[in-house]
Amino acid sequence: MALWILRAIFLIAAAGLGVSLINEKDFQGSPWGVFIGVMAIAISSVILDIVIKRKRIDTISCVYFGIVIGLVLTFVVRAALTPLLAERKGVDFEAVVLVSGITLCYICISFLMQTKDDFRFIIPYVEFAREVKGLKPYVLDTSVVIDGRIADVIETNILDNQLIMPRFVLNELQNIADSSDRLRRSRGRRGLDVLNRLRSNRNVDLKIYDRTLPEMAGQPVDMKLVILAKRLEGKLITGDYNLNKVASIHNVPVINLNDIANALKPLFLPGEEFEVRIVKRGEEDGQGVGYLEDGTMVVVEGGRDHINNAVKVSVTSVLQTSAGRMIFSKCEENAA
Repeated sequence: MALWILRAIFLIAAAGLGVSLINEKDFQGSPWGVFIGVMAIAISSVILDIVIKRKRIDTISCVYFGIVIGLVLTFVVRAALTPLLAERKGVDFEAVVLVSGITLCYICISFLMQTKDDFRFIIPYVEFAREVKGLKPYVLDTSVVIDGRIADVIETNILDNQLIMPRFVLNELQNIADSSDRLRRSRGRRGLDVLNRLRSNRNVDLKIYDRTLPEMAGQPVDMKLVILAKRLEGKLITGDYNLNKVASIHNVPVINLNDIANALKPLFLPGEEFEVRIVKRGEEDGQGVGYLEDGTMVVVEGGRDHINNAVKVSVTSVLQTSAGRMIFSKCEENAA
């Protein structure tokens, strides 16, 4: 509501500005043309503000400070060139200063936008930092993108932090998608489809991180991910068991999708009974193996004789690992 009030006041002020321009004593021109031109600029500004819903303070601050620094450097360049070019014939001194100013402003804005995650600028009562208090970014690795479950998790609105996709991970996905091996090629293409799905979701803040840090030189992809997550003070989202261990050694927080999936699976206590279908033999004599709807493996003692049949089993123990959950049980009755 406050934004609409601000926009209404802005349009009223623009209309007043147009009227004041028309009422000037030395005004020459079409009154309606001036008024319509001023209002068209004001309305276009409001429409542009409404269309661009997501505005990042770091980008705005980079443009602002880049222009300020560029203008200061332009003033310095003007003072330095005045003795050399101000009175020289055949040289348009003002044009040289104007071109220098535009170039310096562009360079300053571009430099700040490319390094905004690396600097920390503080002024009294206002702090612009590469990471402020609150939500921390999530760095995606190759396995979690290929897996595809990350898109479903994000769409549940459980995770609303900014997602970081490093350029070297995206390059690895493209290499997998271009592989001559059919299975690897399909996995890589699925990963690219998942990224496109995340980018097309307006509620997902996905950023492609293009910069390469000096300490990443010569490091494998897993180590680059750990270094980047530590540099951004974010968390690493992965489904890779080995990467999980490496990140833990370097004190980098990790969100393992397998752990999340295991935590959401139904919990069975010893002595609890349920029905499961035996689909194959187990490793030990007399054992049968079945699976629950969520993929949990159930090892049934005495279930080998009931393959391809549903039996009622009683839980004896539950084994929980990062790779998944296994339920050990014994057969309570004959096949249904």
